[in-house]
Amino acid sequence: MSLRVGHVDLDTSHPGSWIPIIRDLGHEVVGVYDGGTVYPEGYASEFAEENDIPQVFSSAEDMAQAVDLAIIHSCNWDLHLGRAKPFIEAGKAVLIDKPMVGNMADIQRLLDWEEEGHRIVGGSSLYFAEEVKEFLNRGGEKRGKVNFAYAGCAVDRFNYGIHAYSLLCGLMGPGVESVRHLGTKDQHQIEVVWKDGRRGILAIGETSSYLPFYATIVTDRDVYNITVDSSNVYRAFLETVLPYLEGKAQKPVTLEDLLEVEKSALAARVSWQDADKRVFLNDLSMDDKGYDGTTFARQYRRSKRRNSN
Repeated sequence: MSLRVGHVDLDTSHPGSWIPIIRDLGHEVVGVYDGGTVYPEGYASEFAEENDIPQVFSSAEDMAQAVDLAIIHSCNWDLHLGRAKPFIEAGKAVLIDKPMVGNMADIQRLLDWEEEGHRIVGGSSLYFAEEVKEFLNRGGEKRGKVNFAYAGCAVDRFNYGIHAYSLLCGLMGPGVESVRHLGTKDQHQIEVVWKDGRRGILAIGETSSYLPFYATIVTDRDVYNITVDSSNVYRAFLETVLPYLEGKAQKPVTLEDLLEVEKSALAARVSWQDADKRVFLNDLSMDDKGYDGTTFARQYRRSKRRNSN
């Protein structure tokens, strides 16, 4: 049995890139809904026609009755829970694109939903990149014990920077204890410390030109250098998560472990706003508003309009 898939909010390039892969994996794209954050009224109909999608829904609530899986693509991560709620209430699976959420209160709501039995997954595709899988599948004795890793990317600190956090956490696994902003020289440098003492360093933020997703991993036996093939990350991600969302496989990673990515980014934000102090994930406050998705979405919309002129 294939999934009937609906795409919610067409803000980014991801819906158009993911739809052919979803179909190739045997699932049906039955409809789209767009809330108008980035594109004007009528864009959803144009998108549906261009991508041979049979239905444009007037609301997420209407779509919830027609799909098995909703994929939330909103560039404003503060909208993600509101967009997901009708599907959660209808007992449907939800995939939330990166960043899943931008504050601790929303993280807790997602964990509560999973505790209630709902199927939820999402975040950056870098967590499940083929290069990450290849590294993890190396024999432990041959690979050696991981001691340290360095990873990074360009563009910004959260919407795109989340990819670097995800790459690091995918390689190192769960168990992040604390995060500390180290300083800024062109990019932000951030230390991530695991409970067992392993460490990673991230470099994120704007650069003069685009950088690929990259990592260096040091073990007690060797040094591994990774440059991620970005042309394959979406397929690797969807191949990993769709079987779980379809109910045919175990979850590839717990939602709590997956959300360590967003928690680490939130801790980094607190650190650089408070004299680069070390911030423990367990001390993150539910009252902290975190990253502002609404402001980012306005900037993203302006950027899209500039690039289309």
